[in-house]
Amino acid sequence: MSAPQASAALAGLRVLDLTRVRAGPHCCRVLADFGANVVKIDAPEGMDTNAGVSGSRDGYDMLNLHRNKRSMLLNLKNADGRALFLDMVKQADVVVENFRPSVKTRLGLDYEALRAVNPRIILASISGFGQDGPYENKAGFDQIAQGMGGLMGTTGFEDGPPTRAGTAVADLSAGLYAATGILVAITERTQSGQGQWVQTSLLQAQIALMDFQAARYLVDGEVAGRAGNDHPTVTPMGVVATSDGHINLGVGGDGQWRALCEALGAPDWGNNPVYATMGDRTTNRAEIWGFLRPIFATKTTTEWIDLLDGCGVPAGPIYTMEEVFDDPQVQHLGMAQSVEHPVRGNVRLVAQPVDLSRTPASIVSATPDAGEHTDEILNEFGISADRIASLRSNGAI
Repeated sequence: MSAPQASAALAGLRVLDLTRVRAGPHCCRVLADFGANVVKIDAPEGMDTNAGVSGSRDGYDMLNLHRNKRSMLLNLKNADGRALFLDMVKQADVVVENFRPSVKTRLGLDYEALRAVNPRIILASISGFGQDGPYENKAGFDQIAQGMGGLMGTTGFEDGPPTRAGTAVADLSAGLYAATGILVAITERTQSGQGQWVQTSLLQAQIALMDFQAARYLVDGEVAGRAGNDHPTVTPMGVVATSDGHINLGVGGDGQWRALCEALGAPDWGNNPVYATMGDRTTNRAEIWGFLRPIFATKTTTEWIDLLDGCGVPAGPIYTMEEVFDDPQVQHLGMAQSVEHPVRGNVRLVAQPVDLSRTPASIVSATPDAGEHTDEILNEFGISADRIASLRSNGAI
């Protein structure tokens, strides 16, 4: 079996994937889905200290994280294993790792060591809090970063506790930022001929995702609190109950406010100077929601969305995951893609959310068993059969 070819976009790009859990695997998944030759380097059985965090190898999470990759076993604590890895680095383009910062130095696989054997190598490092500084060796998981990066402090209801997001926001965004950094470094390398060290962390990614809330503090000194399902600075934008459920209402401008009032049969509200501007409406948020809620309780979710769509007022249903993938627009966008797995059969996985007109991403192979392609990969890297046998006998692979 040759390397999966999910796309022509990154064809020929060799990536050595040393990552575990989520942020790093997500970064490598992006590269693999766009056609990079990603070699997932798995630790021998019993040596992976994060084993089980993402569930079983055939479970939904691992299937979604590691599709389009091949796997080899390699013991990086073994001297011959480290030597083999450095030989592979000589022929690779990118190495991605998310160890604690000191681990790669202890293993002799830090950026300077990699650059010594391949000046063109790009090392992407994802950590909890950064490669140095007072927290460099602090253990970090997504929820820790959500709390320290400001997300939980602005999420939840005003009279309730800080609340985590329902998905791994810091992990996934750190993976995306790392992938972006890799692609920037690859582009720059075409000019300089040199690789570089790409670094990001869960904490940095989470702070960056706070965006306007972070800028609100840095520029104006305003510290955002928790506003429940209401937008912190825009009104009326939030969740409102209907006769059979809830919808998200998003009135983002003065024209949309007047259109909403017309749709509700209350044009006088739209012309009332007390509610004329966004600032006015946010100042009078409680009053506005006070007269909107009884009206929205008179019709079903479907009736309201049809009515509001017709007059250009943004609104949408609040779905369970089952309803997400039943939605006709989601199906049209192809956000679930199928792949055949030897144990699970035909499974649907989450597609890449960006489309390219000529070289789109795809899912062409399922998550491999640990070490499934060890010999095949080493043959491609020019490792002789005798050396492979020796590496296997001394526990390096």
